Amino acid sequence: MSSRPPPHPVPQLRVTVHRARDGRLGGPEEDAVVVEEPLEVRLGERSLLVTMRTPGDDPDLVRGLIFTEGLVARPEDIVGVTACRDVPDEARGNVVAIGLADGVELDEARTVRAGLVNSGCGVCGKTTLDAIHATSDPVSAGPVVAPAVLARLPQSLRDGQAVFETTGGLHAAGLFTADGKLLSLKEDVGRHNAVDKVIGEAMRFGRVPLVGTLLMVSGRAGFEIVQKARRAGIPIVCSVSAPSSLAVQLAEEGQQTLVGFLRGGSFNVYSGPQRIASRPVG
Repeated sequence: MSSRPPPHPVPQLRVTVHRARDGRLGGPEEDAVVVEEPLEVRLGERSLLVTMRTPGDDPDLVRGLIFTEGLVARPEDIVGVTACRDVPDEARGNVVAIGLADGVELDEARTVRAGLVNSGCGVCGKTTLDAIHATSDPVSAGPVVAPAVLARLPQSLRDGQAVFETTGGLHAAGLFTADGKLLSLKEDVGRHNAVDKVIGEAMRFGRVPLVGTLLMVSGRAGFEIVQKARRAGIPIVCSVSAPSSLAVQLAEEGQQTLVGFLRGGSFNVYSGPQRIASRPVG
C-alpha cells in the first residue's frame, strides 16, 4: 500500500437538538448526526443478509464482511460487488449483489450467522462459540514496533476522523505501517463495519494478507475485531479501550499481538509482546 486513497464522504443529517448547560435546557439548535441505513447483500436473486451501516465504501464493506465472516475461503473468491438497480426507489443505493468466482460456493452455515450482524455488535445473537470461529491460520511473525509508534496511533486515527468531529457518532479503523504511516482509514457507526471496510479495500487491491501492518480501532477490542484481523493476516491489533477475554484468547491462539488501553502514551499488551520493542527501534 504505497498511497492512501481519498476518503469517501460520510453522509450526515442535520437535526434540531436542545442542549442542557449549567442545569438549564436551552432552545433549539441545529446539529449533525451520522446517517445509518440498512444494506441488503444479494447473491443473484437471493438475499443473503442485511446489515446496518453508514453509507459509503459499500463494496469494500461487503468484500470485507463476506471474507472476514468466513463465507468464502479466499479474497479472490469474490469477483465483484455491484449496486442493484432493479429495486424500489426507497431502496436505491442500499442493495448490492456479490459475484463469486467460478466453482465457489458460500459456506451456508456461516451465511446464516452473518445474517445476524448489525452495526452495534458483532458477537451478539450468535448462539455458540463454535459458530463464530472463522477458520484461519495463525498470523505470520510480522514486524517489531517501537512503543513510540504505538503511542502516536490514537491521535493519527482521531486526526483522520473528520466526521467524528461534527457528529461524535462514528467508530474508526485505521491500517498503519510498522513505522506508523496511515495507509487507510474508514468510519462507520459500527466498529466491525469500519474494520471490514479497511480489509475490503485491501482485498480490492490484492493486498491481503496484510502481514506487515497494524490495525488501530476506536472503542474496545472485542472477539470479532481480532477474528477479522486474523482472517486478513494482520499481526498487531490495537485499541483505545479494553479487550474482552475472548479477544485475548483468540489473539493468543492466532499468535497475534493485542494492545489495549492505548492512550496518552501508555498501553497494555495482552498477547504477543515479542512484537513490541523493549527499546527504540532503528
